[in-house]
Amino acid sequence: MALGSAVLIASAFLHALWNALLKRERSPQVAVAGVLSWAAVFAIAAALLSGSPAFATRAAIGWGTAAGVFEGLYFVTLAAALARADFGIVYTVARGGAMLLVWPAGALLLKEPVAAKAAAGACLIGIGLGLVAGRAGRRGAERAGMVFAAACATSIAGYHLCYDRALAAGARDAPLFAVALVVALPFVLASLRGRTTVMDPSRAGRRLSTGLRWAIAGLVCTGSFLLFLRGLSTVGAAVALTLRNTSVFFAQGFAILLGERPTRAQLAGALLVTAGAALVVAR
Repeated sequence: MALGSAVLIASAFLHALWNALLKRERSPQVAVAGVLSWAAVFAIAAALLSGSPAFATRAAIGWGTAAGVFEGLYFVTLAAALARADFGIVYTVARGGAMLLVWPAGALLLKEPVAAKAAAGACLIGIGLGLVAGRAGRRGAERAGMVFAAACATSIAGYHLCYDRALAAGARDAPLFAVALVVALPFVLASLRGRTTVMDPSRAGRRLSTGLRWAIAGLVCTGSFLLFLRGLSTVGAAVALTLRNTSVFFAQGFAILLGERPTRAQLAGALLVTAGAALVVAR
């Protein structure tokens, strides 16, 4: 449990980092396609180096495919939210909202136990999300960003549960993530709807710089998810998501580095989400 927790917290840091790298892009909705493409390359390479069988059962492949559908929706809604609202707000609403969905789903569908501390932690998370979301909504774009962040939360909850079932059915982590990304990529490409433009050939240096940024973000993304799957294999889906959502704490630091100025309410909300996560996993 201790090793699995450490792996999940490391995954949380990398997850917040690659999301922050995506937010830095001029058009997150275009950049996410490039980042995801690089992540797929890295994930396939890792899958080829992993042992066999990659999927012990047909159920494992089925759950991996389902995870890919939710991953595709996740990438699309995440990029759309980041294009419309502040990183710190989007990240907290998406990750914290997913936690509120996974805990009851884990209890009802996977028969995972829910302690009184976990229920209290979920209440803190809900209050924290209210404070963070209340900071947004003053402009139409911010309100739309919150809608996409809420949809992103649903997608996160979906792929967490599917990954958990795939691992339980005999999937290996690297092949599982590779399959999910291959399934997710068409969703992201379809969401572009003509947003890409043909660059001037004289701007080859700029294309190289952009490709390098996307490759770095893709590598960080892959590392984050592979560490997450490794930790998920040792703990339940709800606990895994809770630990990984300590990334909300890291995300606020990255938000400040991006030039955002979180309000006291936003910071208090992020702290409540983090405290709620800690309470959920407290023994």
